[in-house]
Amino acid sequence: MDTKTLEDIPGVGPAISEKLREAGYTTLMDIAVAPAKQLAEDCELGDKKAADIIEGAKMCADIGGFETGDEILERRKLITKLTTGSQAIDELLGGGLESQSIVEFYGEFGSSKSQICFQLAVNATMPEERGGLDSDVIIIDTENTFRPERIIQMATYLGLDPEETLKRIHVARAYNSQHQVLLVGKALELAKDLKVRLLIVDSLTSHFRAEYIGRGTLSERQQVLNRHMHELLNFSTVNNAVIAVTNQVSAKPDAFFGDPTRPIGGHIVGHTATFRIYLRKGKAGKRIARLVDSPSLPEGEAVFMVTEDGIKD
Repeated sequence: MDTKTLEDIPGVGPAISEKLREAGYTTLMDIAVAPAKQLAEDCELGDKKAADIIEGAKMCADIGGFETGDEILERRKLITKLTTGSQAIDELLGGGLESQSIVEFYGEFGSSKSQICFQLAVNATMPEERGGLDSDVIIIDTENTFRPERIIQMATYLGLDPEETLKRIHVARAYNSQHQVLLVGKALELAKDLKVRLLIVDSLTSHFRAEYIGRGTLSERQQVLNRHMHELLNFSTVNNAVIAVTNQVSAKPDAFFGDPTRPIGGHIVGHTATFRIYLRKGKAGKRIARLVDSPSLPEGEAVFMVTEDGIKD
């Protein structure tokens, strides 16, 4: 097993390695796949130095080769499913949310994106025989939407100890997009000591949307978002975890889309998310979940309710 560290990269001493780690570049792979301009800015390095460090990281990192189909099949046997609390949504997703994947829930304000995240957080702490993951949960909260009172309601309804459930849910408030990116590195550290099989980002794009305004910032925004998505994907693979992210839709035409029902983030988010689910309000308090994209499942819809007790059919 490769045990090389950042200090093994040619030209990287203690001072530069500290800068790299502080900026969220904690592994050789983080550096090997980073754009040189981004690395230079994040770590206050010259462009030439950043490019040399990236080349050195590529030589040191185990980039990985090709696998045969049967090897991939063997690895996929480790995949587990997390229940949403709604049998209809679980069936839409082929049995629940898959580990080793990113599941994106997007929709307008009030379409119950955060409510689904609360329910997933509670459900993940349940035993596997009840559709849970017997796991601790990490939530990166970008809009200050986490409400422990809601967790207590949902846990009580499911017959769980609310206090124990809250102890297994670890929440970090992300104050800007750079902080949000760094928190994935912190989550990886926490997952070394705890069994973390669910990581939630609510919401994925709100900081990016607020901070990178106008077409002139589009390229930079997409680079940072791309890195963030791939670090989330890495977390899911390393920890056999489910990544659940919420996303907003365009309220009006912007630099990405003219369609007000399209999610923010363009192709970067679209291509990295494994499953994309569009949520919208229905009649009489009902909600509709539409599976828009999946590697193996057909498009379809499920109807569910959000009650005081949680997500139900």
